[in-house]
Amino acid sequence: MFSRKHKHILLKFFSMFSVVRGYNVLMVVVAQYVTAVYMLAHEKPVREVVFDLNLFMLVLASSATIAGGYIINNFYDSEKDLINRPQKSMLDRLISQNTKLSFYFVLNLLAVIMASYVSFKAVIFFAFYVFGIWFYSHKLKKMPFVGNLISAVLTITPFFAIFMYYQNFEHVIFVHATYLFLIISMRELTKDLENIPGDLVQGYKTIPIAYGEKYSKIMLTVLALLTLIPAYFLLTRYDIGYMYYFFYFTMFLLSAFMVLLWNSDSKKHYLILHNILKFIIFSGVFSLLLINVDLVLNRLF
Repeated sequence: MFSRKHKHILLKFFSMFSVVRGYNVLMVVVAQYVTAVYMLAHEKPVREVVFDLNLFMLVLASSATIAGGYIINNFYDSEKDLINRPQKSMLDRLISQNTKLSFYFVLNLLAVIMASYVSFKAVIFFAFYVFGIWFYSHKLKKMPFVGNLISAVLTITPFFAIFMYYQNFEHVIFVHATYLFLIISMRELTKDLENIPGDLVQGYKTIPIAYGEKYSKIMLTVLALLTLIPAYFLLTRYDIGYMYYFFYFTMFLLSAFMVLLWNSDSKKHYLILHNILKFIIFSGVFSLLLINVDLVLNRLF
């Protein structure tokens, strides 16, 4: 049995893990490595990519910056989250605000130190990334359109770090990135619909609050239809192996998403829609494994 002290320490750990969204950070780590192996450095042996110390440092720097971003976002949204996510908020509050801020600065410092191992350009990149996350959390996220756009850009920014490292400018990478950007933009707007009560109380001018739920649903429908453009090019112009299963499946999911969207009018409904988009994003990461399984097996040694 755990003693009272051990239980307290365990609760603190889970609280901090919740604040930094540890599961999301781990997913980004996996996504960066999968992207590097299957897309950005597909001509190199898997072992060489996986054990590349520079890549490891870039991934660690990204992880520290993202975790720090979740902390500062949690700091500014603490009152709003009491309304939108009361259970999670109670767990997050087991860690004091001072402790969160201290951890935030430590993580950002570590990110810069790890980036410095790679190059001075990497340091500049992550310095701007840290500032961008802070400025978004402090100011931009309260603005309609701008907040959604910047949030989507910040979400895919860690992939630009490894993209610039490998200097791979194949067109297919940009098409994949466009598809991901559209899905993430949909997720951000769906989150705004989900968080209307807290955003309204705290004076956030999100798209649903400023223009209404119907306008937001129209925007989501347009974004969903726009995903067909990169999906079409990926299915017809590029060799994506068995990944075509993913795109056909997501077309079905997005069709179901739109049907549910226009019949949604509560936080519970929008949460379901949000989870559908999260599933598409997470499954998209692992679907990269379907591009060419045999090629990767041949590159293990």
